Amino acid sequence: MLNRNAEALFWIGRYMERAENHARLIDVHYHLQVDEDTTGAEGKQGTETTESYSKWARIVDALGSREAYEQQYGSYNERDVLFYTTLDRDNANSLVSCVSHARGNLRTLREKVPSEMWDATNGFYLWLREKQPDDLLRESPHIFFGRIKEWTALFQGVSQSVMPRENEWHFIECGRFLERSENTLRIIKAVGNAASGEGFNNANAYSYLQAVLRSVSGYQAFRRYYADGISVESIIEFVVLNDAFPRSLHFALHSLDDHMRDIELQDKQLRTAHERVLRQVGKVKADLACLEREDMVIDRSGTIVAHLLDACQQLGMAFAKTFFRMGEASA
Repeated sequence: MLNRNAEALFWIGRYMERAENHARLIDVHYHLQVDEDTTGAEGKQGTETTESYSKWARIVDALGSREAYEQQYGSYNERDVLFYTTLDRDNANSLVSCVSHARGNLRTLREKVPSEMWDATNGFYLWLREKQPDDLLRESPHIFFGRIKEWTALFQGVSQSVMPRENEWHFIECGRFLERSENTLRIIKAVGNAASGEGFNNANAYSYLQAVLRSVSGYQAFRRYYADGISVESIIEFVVLNDAFPRSLHFALHSLDDHMRDIELQDKQLRTAHERVLRQVGKVKADLACLEREDMVIDRSGTIVAHLLDACQQLGMAFAKTFFRMGEASA
């Protein structure tokens, strides 16, 4: 398989996973913002502008795009933030840009992947490109983001059902689980920043940590493990260390490792480079295995989360250096 094909497959997995994760994150932060506006509307006339700024900025912060947003829009309001994060083609990480990039990569591989995958991705893109900001507000953002999750689930279901378990499949899955690992960490980081800058060990963090569970659709699964014992410690432990929940960091990293090991290579030099990347994945897994839930809770400065996020980003660069002719050019 040519390097450029491996790169396209890897980024198809990343972009489709990114679209789903961003839809989840924007939906949860959006409704957290609306709930706060509803419950705290009385007696705040004098601070409306400042609070609106900080609350809508939180959504952009969660996606790591604050500087780019402010250069383009300047101020924060509901319509601009929703447009920027969903339909703005000038934003490389908006929902429509992610789906467009995935579709573009898949177009180059149409003769190498099942046609059902192209049909699902192309249909997703054609539906999304027709949406307008007013449509989101008129139809309810929650319904819109629910449809995004349904479209990405359709793509994942089709790929799971029809792709042979060969290298092409494993490259898509490597991209998907690396992206999921990074996004889970970004969610935790964003929530920690939103919780008054005091980390997770404070009373104000509770509602934000519940938002973590909602953003990964993990509330019901969490209750199976902890029943009514909802606490900062248990939420962080579940999202980071649970080995059975598919959107936890632990599950994503171990799935990434499994798919990387299943990639079959003939070239001896490439196999040697592949083994180096596997060792790098093993180091990140070892760092995670050494963590206790108390370590995450007392991490007020976010050092542990930042270290794990940096390690995942280094994995992406190592993967690109090993397999792709163009490296990170598609990012």
